[in-house]
Amino acid sequence: MDASTLGFRRIKAVALAVTDRGRAERFYGDTLGLAPAVEGGTRVGYLLGETILMLKDNWYGVPTQSPNPRITIAVEDAARFEASMRERGVQVADPVQAYDDGYHVGSFLDSEGNKLWFCSPREGNDG
Repeated sequence: MDASTLGFRRIKAVALAVTDRGRAERFYGDTLGLAPAVEGGTRVGYLLGETILMLKDNWYGVPTQSPNPRITIAVEDAARFEASMRERGVQVADPVQAYDDGYHVGSFLDSEGNKLWFCSPREGNDG
């Protein structure tokens, strides 16, 4: 049985642990400018493309710079994205580097200390 038979379509949601919900909501809503995600009339997080970032306080998880699984966000231009994060006062944890797989990859920390990765294809790589 392959993935298409199982009906996989996309990542629906990613849950992130937060210790201060208000601060995290300001970071994702104001600093990053993500739109609210609403399901059934209830706000459930923030939209990142079609994926929902859910902020979980009073949860079993805690914010971490060593996430498992690792979350990587595809962006148009990793270098420009890194510069934009720095301009917004966001801590860049791993500056953008070119990797042999044809991608530029970097990471930043959210307001709670969660590490999120981002990447864009290098020139000549369709991504």
